Amino acid sequence: MHLRFRQYFLTGLLVWLPMGITVWVLTWLVSLLDGIFLAILGALDAVIPGMHALAETLRHVPGLGVLLVALVIFSTGVFVTNLFGQWWMRQWAKVITRIPVVRTIYSSVKQVADTLFSGSGNAFSKALLVQYPHQGAWTIAFLTGNPGPQVAKHLPGECVSVYVPTTPNPTSGFFLMIPKANVVELDMSVDDALKYIISMGVVVPDEPDSLPTVAQPVAPPAAEK
Repeated sequence: MHLRFRQYFLTGLLVWLPMGITVWVLTWLVSLLDGIFLAILGALDAVIPGMHALAETLRHVPGLGVLLVALVIFSTGVFVTNLFGQWWMRQWAKVITRIPVVRTIYSSVKQVADTLFSGSGNAFSKALLVQYPHQGAWTIAFLTGNPGPQVAKHLPGECVSVYVPTTPNPTSGFFLMIPKANVVELDMSVDDALKYIISMGVVVPDEPDSLPTVAQPVAPPAAEK
């Protein structure tokens, strides 16, 4: 009886846990976007007379912040795809890069975002198998590119840059530069590799995969033009 009760409880938990986490993530995202919208309303209310009544009305409309923020992001994308928008973005970048502290943060975030979201980039383009944290222990990593010239000249041989995520939170991890000969390229999509990592190895990808006995070198990422 005790084992059957436990089985029923775990079965119900497996049904509700993914749904609960999904709802929690969506709620957090909606709250974040609504918070951005409310901050904009507060700024407008402070600088434009007569906006207080409209701001108070809009604050209580559920989901309006999500729609408006998404609309602003989409409109910005449409705007910067034409010549005038690109010129305006260049002028904006010139102003930002003249501010000492802001330019460091802005340039770093922009470079990472351009690399991650660019269709021609190499970041997170391949799932790899590497030995970490010591020889004989294997983990999944993602190819992020090649070491820069200033770093590569101090490394023994040809190396690749990889990101080793932690489990079950892949947003934190370790950046490593590993000899290319010690990296194994997996026949696994990045999405499947992320599922494998987040589930702590419980969700096994469908592709046939086995631990190699001899590491085969991974093909270097294509050089950016």
